Amino acid sequence: MYCFGSHVSCAGGLLAGVDRAQQLGCQCLQVFVSSPRSWPSPQGLIPLRSVKSRSAKVATLESATSAGRVGGAASEDPAEFRSYLATTELVAPIAHACYLINLASSDSALWEKSVAALVIEWSRAEQLGLDGIVLHPGSHTTATPEQGMHNIVRGVSEALRRVAPKRCSLLLENTAGQGSCLGWKIEQLGWLLETLDCELLGVCWDTCHALAAGYDFRSPAGLQAMIDELRQYRVLERIGAVHANDSLKDCGSRVDRHEHIGLGRIGQEGWQLFLHAPEFRMLPMYLETEKGVDDNGVDWDERNLAALRSLAASR
Repeated sequence: MYCFGSHVSCAGGLLAGVDRAQQLGCQCLQVFVSSPRSWPSPQGLIPLRSVKSRSAKVATLESATSAGRVGGAASEDPAEFRSYLATTELVAPIAHACYLINLASSDSALWEKSVAALVIEWSRAEQLGLDGIVLHPGSHTTATPEQGMHNIVRGVSEALRRVAPKRCSLLLENTAGQGSCLGWKIEQLGWLLETLDCELLGVCWDTCHALAAGYDFRSPAGLQAMIDELRQYRVLERIGAVHANDSLKDCGSRVDRHEHIGLGRIGQEGWQLFLHAPEFRMLPMYLETEKGVDDNGVDWDERNLAALRSLAASR
């Protein structure tokens, strides 16, 4: 019934990311297809495996990159990734788009650059056979929220035209509402879905962002109110993935700070309620919590996955 996984590092290439997900005991996985903090280019996409070279210059460059992105992706056959993934028990593979993309911007140069970046990454995700690519809707900055929303519609529409996806959905992620970020209100997500009216457009629901945005689902009444609003704006039926993150900050803080499962403001009781809700428990859930090991040397991803499974099994 439950499907738990994590965002995994692709240091060494995308195939290494798949191996890493298996080693952690994931059932699903999320990856980046290029560096999340650099503008993507066809030459900068993460390849299936790191390129080996006798050249000291290339070797130095490769070791300096966190994702093993030393060329090679453009000449690869993406079918190799699909075939390799099919040999595992991993399901629901998705990507997360570059953090720099801002389709809500009224700066024409930034908007164009954002559309081009989304096209590169969405096309790569489509070629790899991923189920979806997650995108932050964007920030309206100096424009009005209404202008920002219309800019998002223009940007997604243009990217759809250029990519022409057949499989990979674009999943708009709910945000915490920090600064001028849009998509923190369920109503905003519903408006985007209705206005764009595309089957390959959905939502990734982030639990940390939802709490920070003011949706207090830690009580039965609060959870039902959130579900009712998701249903009212026809967002619930379009949720294709869940980012399973606890929140360092409390409800309504509008601050996006992820915390380990059960150790943040959602807490164990809040997680039990959320995980047992039939509206969510069939969806693939991906950790985006801090990497590394705890004080006992236990990998945090392994610990968080175990926490999710334990909470899902408890009543």
